[in-house]
Amino acid sequence: MNNEYTAIIIKDDDWWLGWIEEIPGVNAQERTKKELIISLKEAVKDIIELRRQQARSEIKDNFEEIMLVL
Repeated sequence: MNNEYTAIIIKDDDWWLGWIEEIPGVNAQERTKKELIISLKEAVKDIIELRRQQARSEIKDNFEEIMLVL
């Protein structure tokens, strides 16, 4: 998957805080900017996989998967 997302990051005292604009619930807090970016990337992957699993668990049967490329 090659998608682009917008990370909003700020320095707050000794911490770097950030979130992804396009995906509610993806946020992180780290001591360094580099660590924050890594955490945000991991959080994006984790939440997309979690939501995929949740959606599939609600499907009873007879469905089709179609890949959308934006």
